[in-house]
Amino acid sequence: MPDHTSVYKNKTEMYDDMISKQPNLLKVIEEITPINQLDVIDMGAGSGRLTTILAPRVKSILALDSSAEMLSIIDEKLKDAKNSNYITQVADHRSIPTENESADLVVAGWSICYLGSSNVENNVHNIEMVMSEIMRVLRSKGTVIIFETMGTGFETPNPPEFLKQYYSLLENKYGFSHKWIRTDYQFDTIKQADELTRFFFGDELADKVVKENLITLPECAGIWWLRKED
Repeated sequence: MPDHTSVYKNKTEMYDDMISKQPNLLKVIEEITPINQLDVIDMGAGSGRLTTILAPRVKSILALDSSAEMLSIIDEKLKDAKNSNYITQVADHRSIPTENESADLVVAGWSICYLGSSNVENNVHNIEMVMSEIMRVLRSKGTVIIFETMGTGFETPNPPEFLKQYYSLLENKYGFSHKWIRTDYQFDTIKQADELTRFFFGDELADKVVKENLITLPECAGIWWLRKED
């Protein structure tokens, strides 16, 4: 598999091109909570998959990521869109750089998994630290929404084995509600499908894409959400 840390640092434009082939998630978020005029934190914002769709609607948004190179893409996108209600900052999920009870909504897309995977040392403690930080920065009645993979190349959920413990903790220890959706990639050509899939997911899946002519590559995503009651 590709080194995703290197991807997020050195292949930012290609990564942004790849996720642009997936559906807009604004409606999914709004089905969970209204977003107009909220103060939002986007954890693991990447190249702005969630930040850029939320910024025009919310009061403020703090976009955090471990990769400064990824955040620079958000700066370019929102600068061009003349948005001024956002800040980008390099940060670790286990130490969110903002005050207590400063956000109405926290979103985290495909990023906590890098700390919560069972093949990462101290993964359970990592998740505990992340959840503690999220609850610290959320205001009373605020909401956290987490997106993670439930399998790429599958039409129904087939989560990676190394993420099952993390997902179980979200639901059974922390009390998150859960559902899944399809987030299929809609590529323009089979050549593009091959190039982008091979770049991010590796040769095995890319070979399947080419063999089966998968211009539409199925993917499932899990959504976990929780409202802070106190």
